[in-house]
Amino acid sequence: MKIGIVWLPNVWKSTLFNALTDSYSASAENFPFCTIEPNVGVVDVKDPRIEKLSEISQTKKTIHANIEFVDIAGLVRGAGKWEWLGNKFLSNIREVDAIVQVLRYFKDVDVVHVEWEVDLMRDVDIINSELIFSDLEKIDRILSGIKKKAQVTWDKFLKREVEILELIQKTLEENKLANYVLDQLDEQDMKLIKSYWFLTIKPFVYAINVWQEDIPNKEQIQKEFQEKVKSPVVIVCAKLESEMMGMQKNEKIQFISELLEIENIDHIPTLDDLITLAFDTVGLMYYFTTGEKETRAWTIKKWFTAPQAAGVIHTDFERWFIKAEVVSYDDFIKYNWWNKVKENWKLRLEWKDYVVQDWDIIVFKFNV
Repeated sequence: MKIGIVWLPNVWKSTLFNALTDSYSASAENFPFCTIEPNVGVVDVKDPRIEKLSEISQTKKTIHANIEFVDIAGLVRGAGKWEWLGNKFLSNIREVDAIVQVLRYFKDVDVVHVEWEVDLMRDVDIINSELIFSDLEKIDRILSGIKKKAQVTWDKFLKREVEILELIQKTLEENKLANYVLDQLDEQDMKLIKSYWFLTIKPFVYAINVWQEDIPNKEQIQKEFQEKVKSPVVIVCAKLESEMMGMQKNEKIQFISELLEIENIDHIPTLDDLITLAFDTVGLMYYFTTGEKETRAWTIKKWFTAPQAAGVIHTDFERWFIKAEVVSYDDFIKYNWWNKVKENWKLRLEWKDYVVQDWDIIVFKFNV
């Protein structure tokens, strides 16, 4: 799964990407279109639970779940009309599975805003309009031909495809993203339109980039913006994160608390919040395996059955699946090892129709 990071120039988006990947591979200069070719980084989903499992199992190797982030160049007005380098940028967006839109909340006279002043909703409207324009142009180009074909063949799937395209077209013309109608489409519907790679059908996440002095007001900032958009919202501070690269989460929290001279912040925003939210937004979850050799978080799609989850480890595990021995994370931590889990009847046997739950700890049994 790929997560595309995109927004207007000069929002410290590349700085955010650098902090995400703990590298300086992305150029971060104070002028538009600094990033042309997308930068790619694989990012661990840092979860303290896997560290706890490793501690109990005295594991030699710990492997986190991960997800891929793609740093895509900033857009400007007119990108959807093929002005500037818009065509190339939009094609990069088309290849990702979800979009993180970085919004500039901070004010800094030394970093020029491409629209000259900070306005969250105006920026949302600019970028969404470019994506909407691109999708509308595609529908306008293909819809009449598909309609004619549907009338000639009387193919029920083709007729349904026309209905879906007309629904998306109407939604886009109302200046709404196509993902607004996802609740009206089932899995078969999504397969019918998958080949069109609509930009606005993808899941969106809004990342509001604040200054460090804004952090104490993060809940209010997030709440006010969340009321105006449908997609999930997260608060980040790219500048501060770039200064904390290499720190563990508890070290970051201590650093920020001391920097802001605030003792009690319910939850200090870190990039872990963005990574976790992006992971969830694209429909992913993970289960654990743990032992002395290795503790690992295995990435699967939500609603995977036990055999499908086993197949992530090795395809033969799915083919020859017999059963799964499953314990919840909380029970494993409570009883502190496999033998105690079994003694207290917390180990369950699950079969082929079992839907794996987030944070299950599993041992698969199979026959080869």
